[in-house]
Amino acid sequence: MHTRVTLHRDFIISEIDERLYGAFLEHMGRAIYSGIYEPGHPEADEDGFRRDVLGMVKELAPPIVRYPGGNFVSAYNWEDGIGPREERPVRLDLAWHSRESNQIGIHEFADWCELAGIDMMLAVNLGSRGIDAARNFLEYVNHPEGSAWSDLRIRNGRQQPWDVKLWCLGNEMDGPWQVGHKNADEYGHLANETGKALKAYDSSLELVACGSSNPDMASYPEWEATVLDHCYETVDYISLHMYFTNYADDLGSYLALSEKLDRYIGSIAGVIDYIKAKKRSQKDVHICFDEWNVWYHSTERDKRILQGNDWPFAPAILEDAYNVEDALLIGCVLNTFIRRSDRVRIACIAQLVNVIAPIMTESEGGAWRQTIFYPLYFASCFGRGKALQLAVDSPTYPVDELGDVPYLDVSAVHDEAQGTIALFIVNRRPSDSLEFDVDLGGFTSCQLKEHQTIDYPDMKAANTAERPEHIRPTPGQGLTVDGTVLEGKLAPLSYHMVRLDVAE
Repeated sequence: MHTRVTLHRDFIISEIDERLYGAFLEHMGRAIYSGIYEPGHPEADEDGFRRDVLGMVKELAPPIVRYPGGNFVSAYNWEDGIGPREERPVRLDLAWHSRESNQIGIHEFADWCELAGIDMMLAVNLGSRGIDAARNFLEYVNHPEGSAWSDLRIRNGRQQPWDVKLWCLGNEMDGPWQVGHKNADEYGHLANETGKALKAYDSSLELVACGSSNPDMASYPEWEATVLDHCYETVDYISLHMYFTNYADDLGSYLALSEKLDRYIGSIAGVIDYIKAKKRSQKDVHICFDEWNVWYHSTERDKRILQGNDWPFAPAILEDAYNVEDALLIGCVLNTFIRRSDRVRIACIAQLVNVIAPIMTESEGGAWRQTIFYPLYFASCFGRGKALQLAVDSPTYPVDELGDVPYLDVSAVHDEAQGTIALFIVNRRPSDSLEFDVDLGGFTSCQLKEHQTIDYPDMKAANTAERPEHIRPTPGQGLTVDGTVLEGKLAPLSYHMVRLDVAE
């Protein structure tokens, strides 16, 4: 089988917003406690943050991290996480059936973000609370001094404001599971009024309204149309969430889920355009895909905790052990975001450490990179620049409800400053190699700079504490460049990151 890809230097989808490679941390399971924070650990610094985890986070280099939730935020009082730690209350977290010590709050989390070189993306509680708590939180975080909340921040040890620009107006408010769940009219009105209050303080803030929790919600896509009808001129983004599962153990259908993601994005882009036209607006609203990942490996195991009678502290929940097939799917998802980067400006993998995460830790023990770490690492490091439009001629295979799906999934990013093109490639074909060539139009010459691949025959193989580097990228073989054509063979069920030096 042969596949042909054609690109051109001048055919550009969009300049990629680097926040496309963001992350998410929620007060949930061991994401915070024994994830990024574990006082007494041999790798802990003087503030209790794990240096080994921090080093891996810096490798991924997420520009932003969404915090503190997630479902957690919909019953969270942000004031519980400020002031002397010994005076902070222990609360019951209704979302994840656990106890929250509040030893990490906005001050500590901001300190960790500064260590990691990450900007905060903060979420306000529009479930059990509303406008007043949101504007107070904003004042505490962003106002320099001379007001009640800013002066309290200073007394609590932080003189300079954090000046956070990106704010989420609640979380998954379309979901009946959410504390304070609302219908689309109720939420749209509240989001608009909250957004107006926040922007009355600072009109340069970027605000994210809640969209659908997944494309299978009964309210989708009418939810987005109704919400945006209320708040289109106030907000800057509509959020989408999607988690990927393979309960049927059908690898072909599983790897095709990125096609469902693409249609989800396309549908909501259409809704945005409709509301923009309806309102005769000159403003563009973009998509913030602030929760996405594979999530199904741990579901049955977690029921014992989430449906139990006790309220444990930082229980080990949602600790999916990711395998090779998951890494391939993550590569396809990231390709979709790159190809849709004109509409999806921000995305956050959920989550960053321990909870459905690319990084895992043992309490009092080591830390390791899961298989999904590597496609995210390559995209974050080399996927910044201009996303290029691709014409792909690939053989296909049939998938129920999706139709014909191409074996080859690919995206390309041109980094003009570095003089490089990065290609991110997944071969979905289950047997035999896939021959391919890429015609690099608009460039006078190209040279192969780097080729890394994840090519492992056991799709169920994973990294563990005992074998932390069992699955990792290796140098690729068999690709050559002839002038402005890249060609070669792609092993079956494999992921590739290819970088080319290019001259214009």
